[in-house]
Amino acid sequence: MTWTLEEVAKHNTASSCWVIIKNQVYDVSEFLSEHPGGTSIILKYAGRDATLAYEPIHPKDALEKNLPSSKHLGPVDSFSASVLKAEKENRQKTKDELRVEEALNQRPPLHRILSLVDMENVARHVLSHKALSYYSSAADDEITMDENARAFSRFFFNARVMRPVSKINVSTTILGYQSSIPLFVSGAALAKLGHPLGEANITRGAAKSKIIQMVSSNASLSYEEIAKAASPSQTLFFQLYKHQDDAIAEKRVRDVEKLGYKAIWLTVDAIVPGNRERDIKSPWVLEEQDGPPKYYTEGEGSADQTNIFGTAGALIVNDDRDMTWERTIPWLRSVTKLPIVIKGIQCVEDAVLAAQAGVNGILISNHGGRQLEYSMPPLEILYRLRRQHPEVFEKMEVYIDGGVRRGTDILKALCLGAKAVGMGRPFLYAQSAYGEIGVIKIVDILKRELSTAMALLGASDITQLTPDMVERVDWQPIQRSKL
Repeated sequence: MTWTLEEVAKHNTASSCWVIIKNQVYDVSEFLSEHPGGTSIILKYAGRDATLAYEPIHPKDALEKNLPSSKHLGPVDSFSASVLKAEKENRQKTKDELRVEEALNQRPPLHRILSLVDMENVARHVLSHKALSYYSSAADDEITMDENARAFSRFFFNARVMRPVSKINVSTTILGYQSSIPLFVSGAALAKLGHPLGEANITRGAAKSKIIQMVSSNASLSYEEIAKAASPSQTLFFQLYKHQDDAIAEKRVRDVEKLGYKAIWLTVDAIVPGNRERDIKSPWVLEEQDGPPKYYTEGEGSADQTNIFGTAGALIVNDDRDMTWERTIPWLRSVTKLPIVIKGIQCVEDAVLAAQAGVNGILISNHGGRQLEYSMPPLEILYRLRRQHPEVFEKMEVYIDGGVRRGTDILKALCLGAKAVGMGRPFLYAQSAYGEIGVIKIVDILKRELSTAMALLGASDITQLTPDMVERVDWQPIQRSKL
């Protein structure tokens, strides 16, 4: 059966809510209360085409997974499809869309990108306001995000000289899997906001660079689509946001295991959405770019009616808020034989508990400063862990992410005992700016920077790096603006 636009338009209420996505009609009336983003965003498109809003933030199979087949009502008729196509082609572009088009045409040649800061600067110009607000936002006043990076300026090298460094080896293994550099892609959501191909850009770039990608549960491509984009020998890890329903969480684990993912990285620092105000404010900025400003009206209601979830905060509202060392780790061990890494360790005490729980690794991380404001910089936790409990490094692999932007940053973490470092935002920026080749470019930059720094430090191999090669100082250099 096919549907006309007039027939669909009749179903524009909460009691009968239909939407069109890619010329297919869906009855989402019963799903409204279950939608992680709340009912209002769906009702905004009730009885209408929601494709433009839906595609950048949902995997292709999201509707198939979340709506029963009886709610898949069929396609619009051919005339309606032609009308929708014409509307799309003739739609007046927003000021932000026109700005992005111009910026894409003015990107500098790739060979002029010398650092990750250069790459981020290009991305900041070509990203839509919504995408940049989501990617760059952090909790509260964004102090933690800034301090993650600034922490690296407190550590200086004790370089050794007169050591043979004509050949530098920066390769390593992560959970036993080969990596060309001690670097992996940390799980980061919604890459399609920055580029139509989304996470596939990162997957293909990682394959060619021979590094490992950790895939987010909240990616804008499904984990099936990402696995399909991977090369046959490529290593993928899966970042698990554990659902509060154990059965749903178990199915997800078993699904990714069947798809060939090699490890489960259990996220424990995002049980509730962080307060990311830059992201929350983004729609208001766009509204006023193309329309009149909004002003307060007497009696309009309380201030608490704002959508505080932002672009993706609602994606974790059904996650397990009652995880414990005693219950959750044994449960996860019971449903998978894959290596388990705890993602989101933020203090020495929990690092020790993780080692006692027998997991395969920990990622010291505060979610890029996006969750708890004033959580400690991961490099500082790594430093404290090395000083207070060096035995932990013998029991499991330790990684950090947050604020890493240079090869010297990677080197400092390795000297303190980290097996590798993760990056999230830099890969989002790189694929947004130049697609797959942007991903390859930043890995090449970091490999060059790391090799140079190791030679100047007096180490020809990762295995030669030791804690006495770095020293924490109480003074800090002047911070120069990079952007």
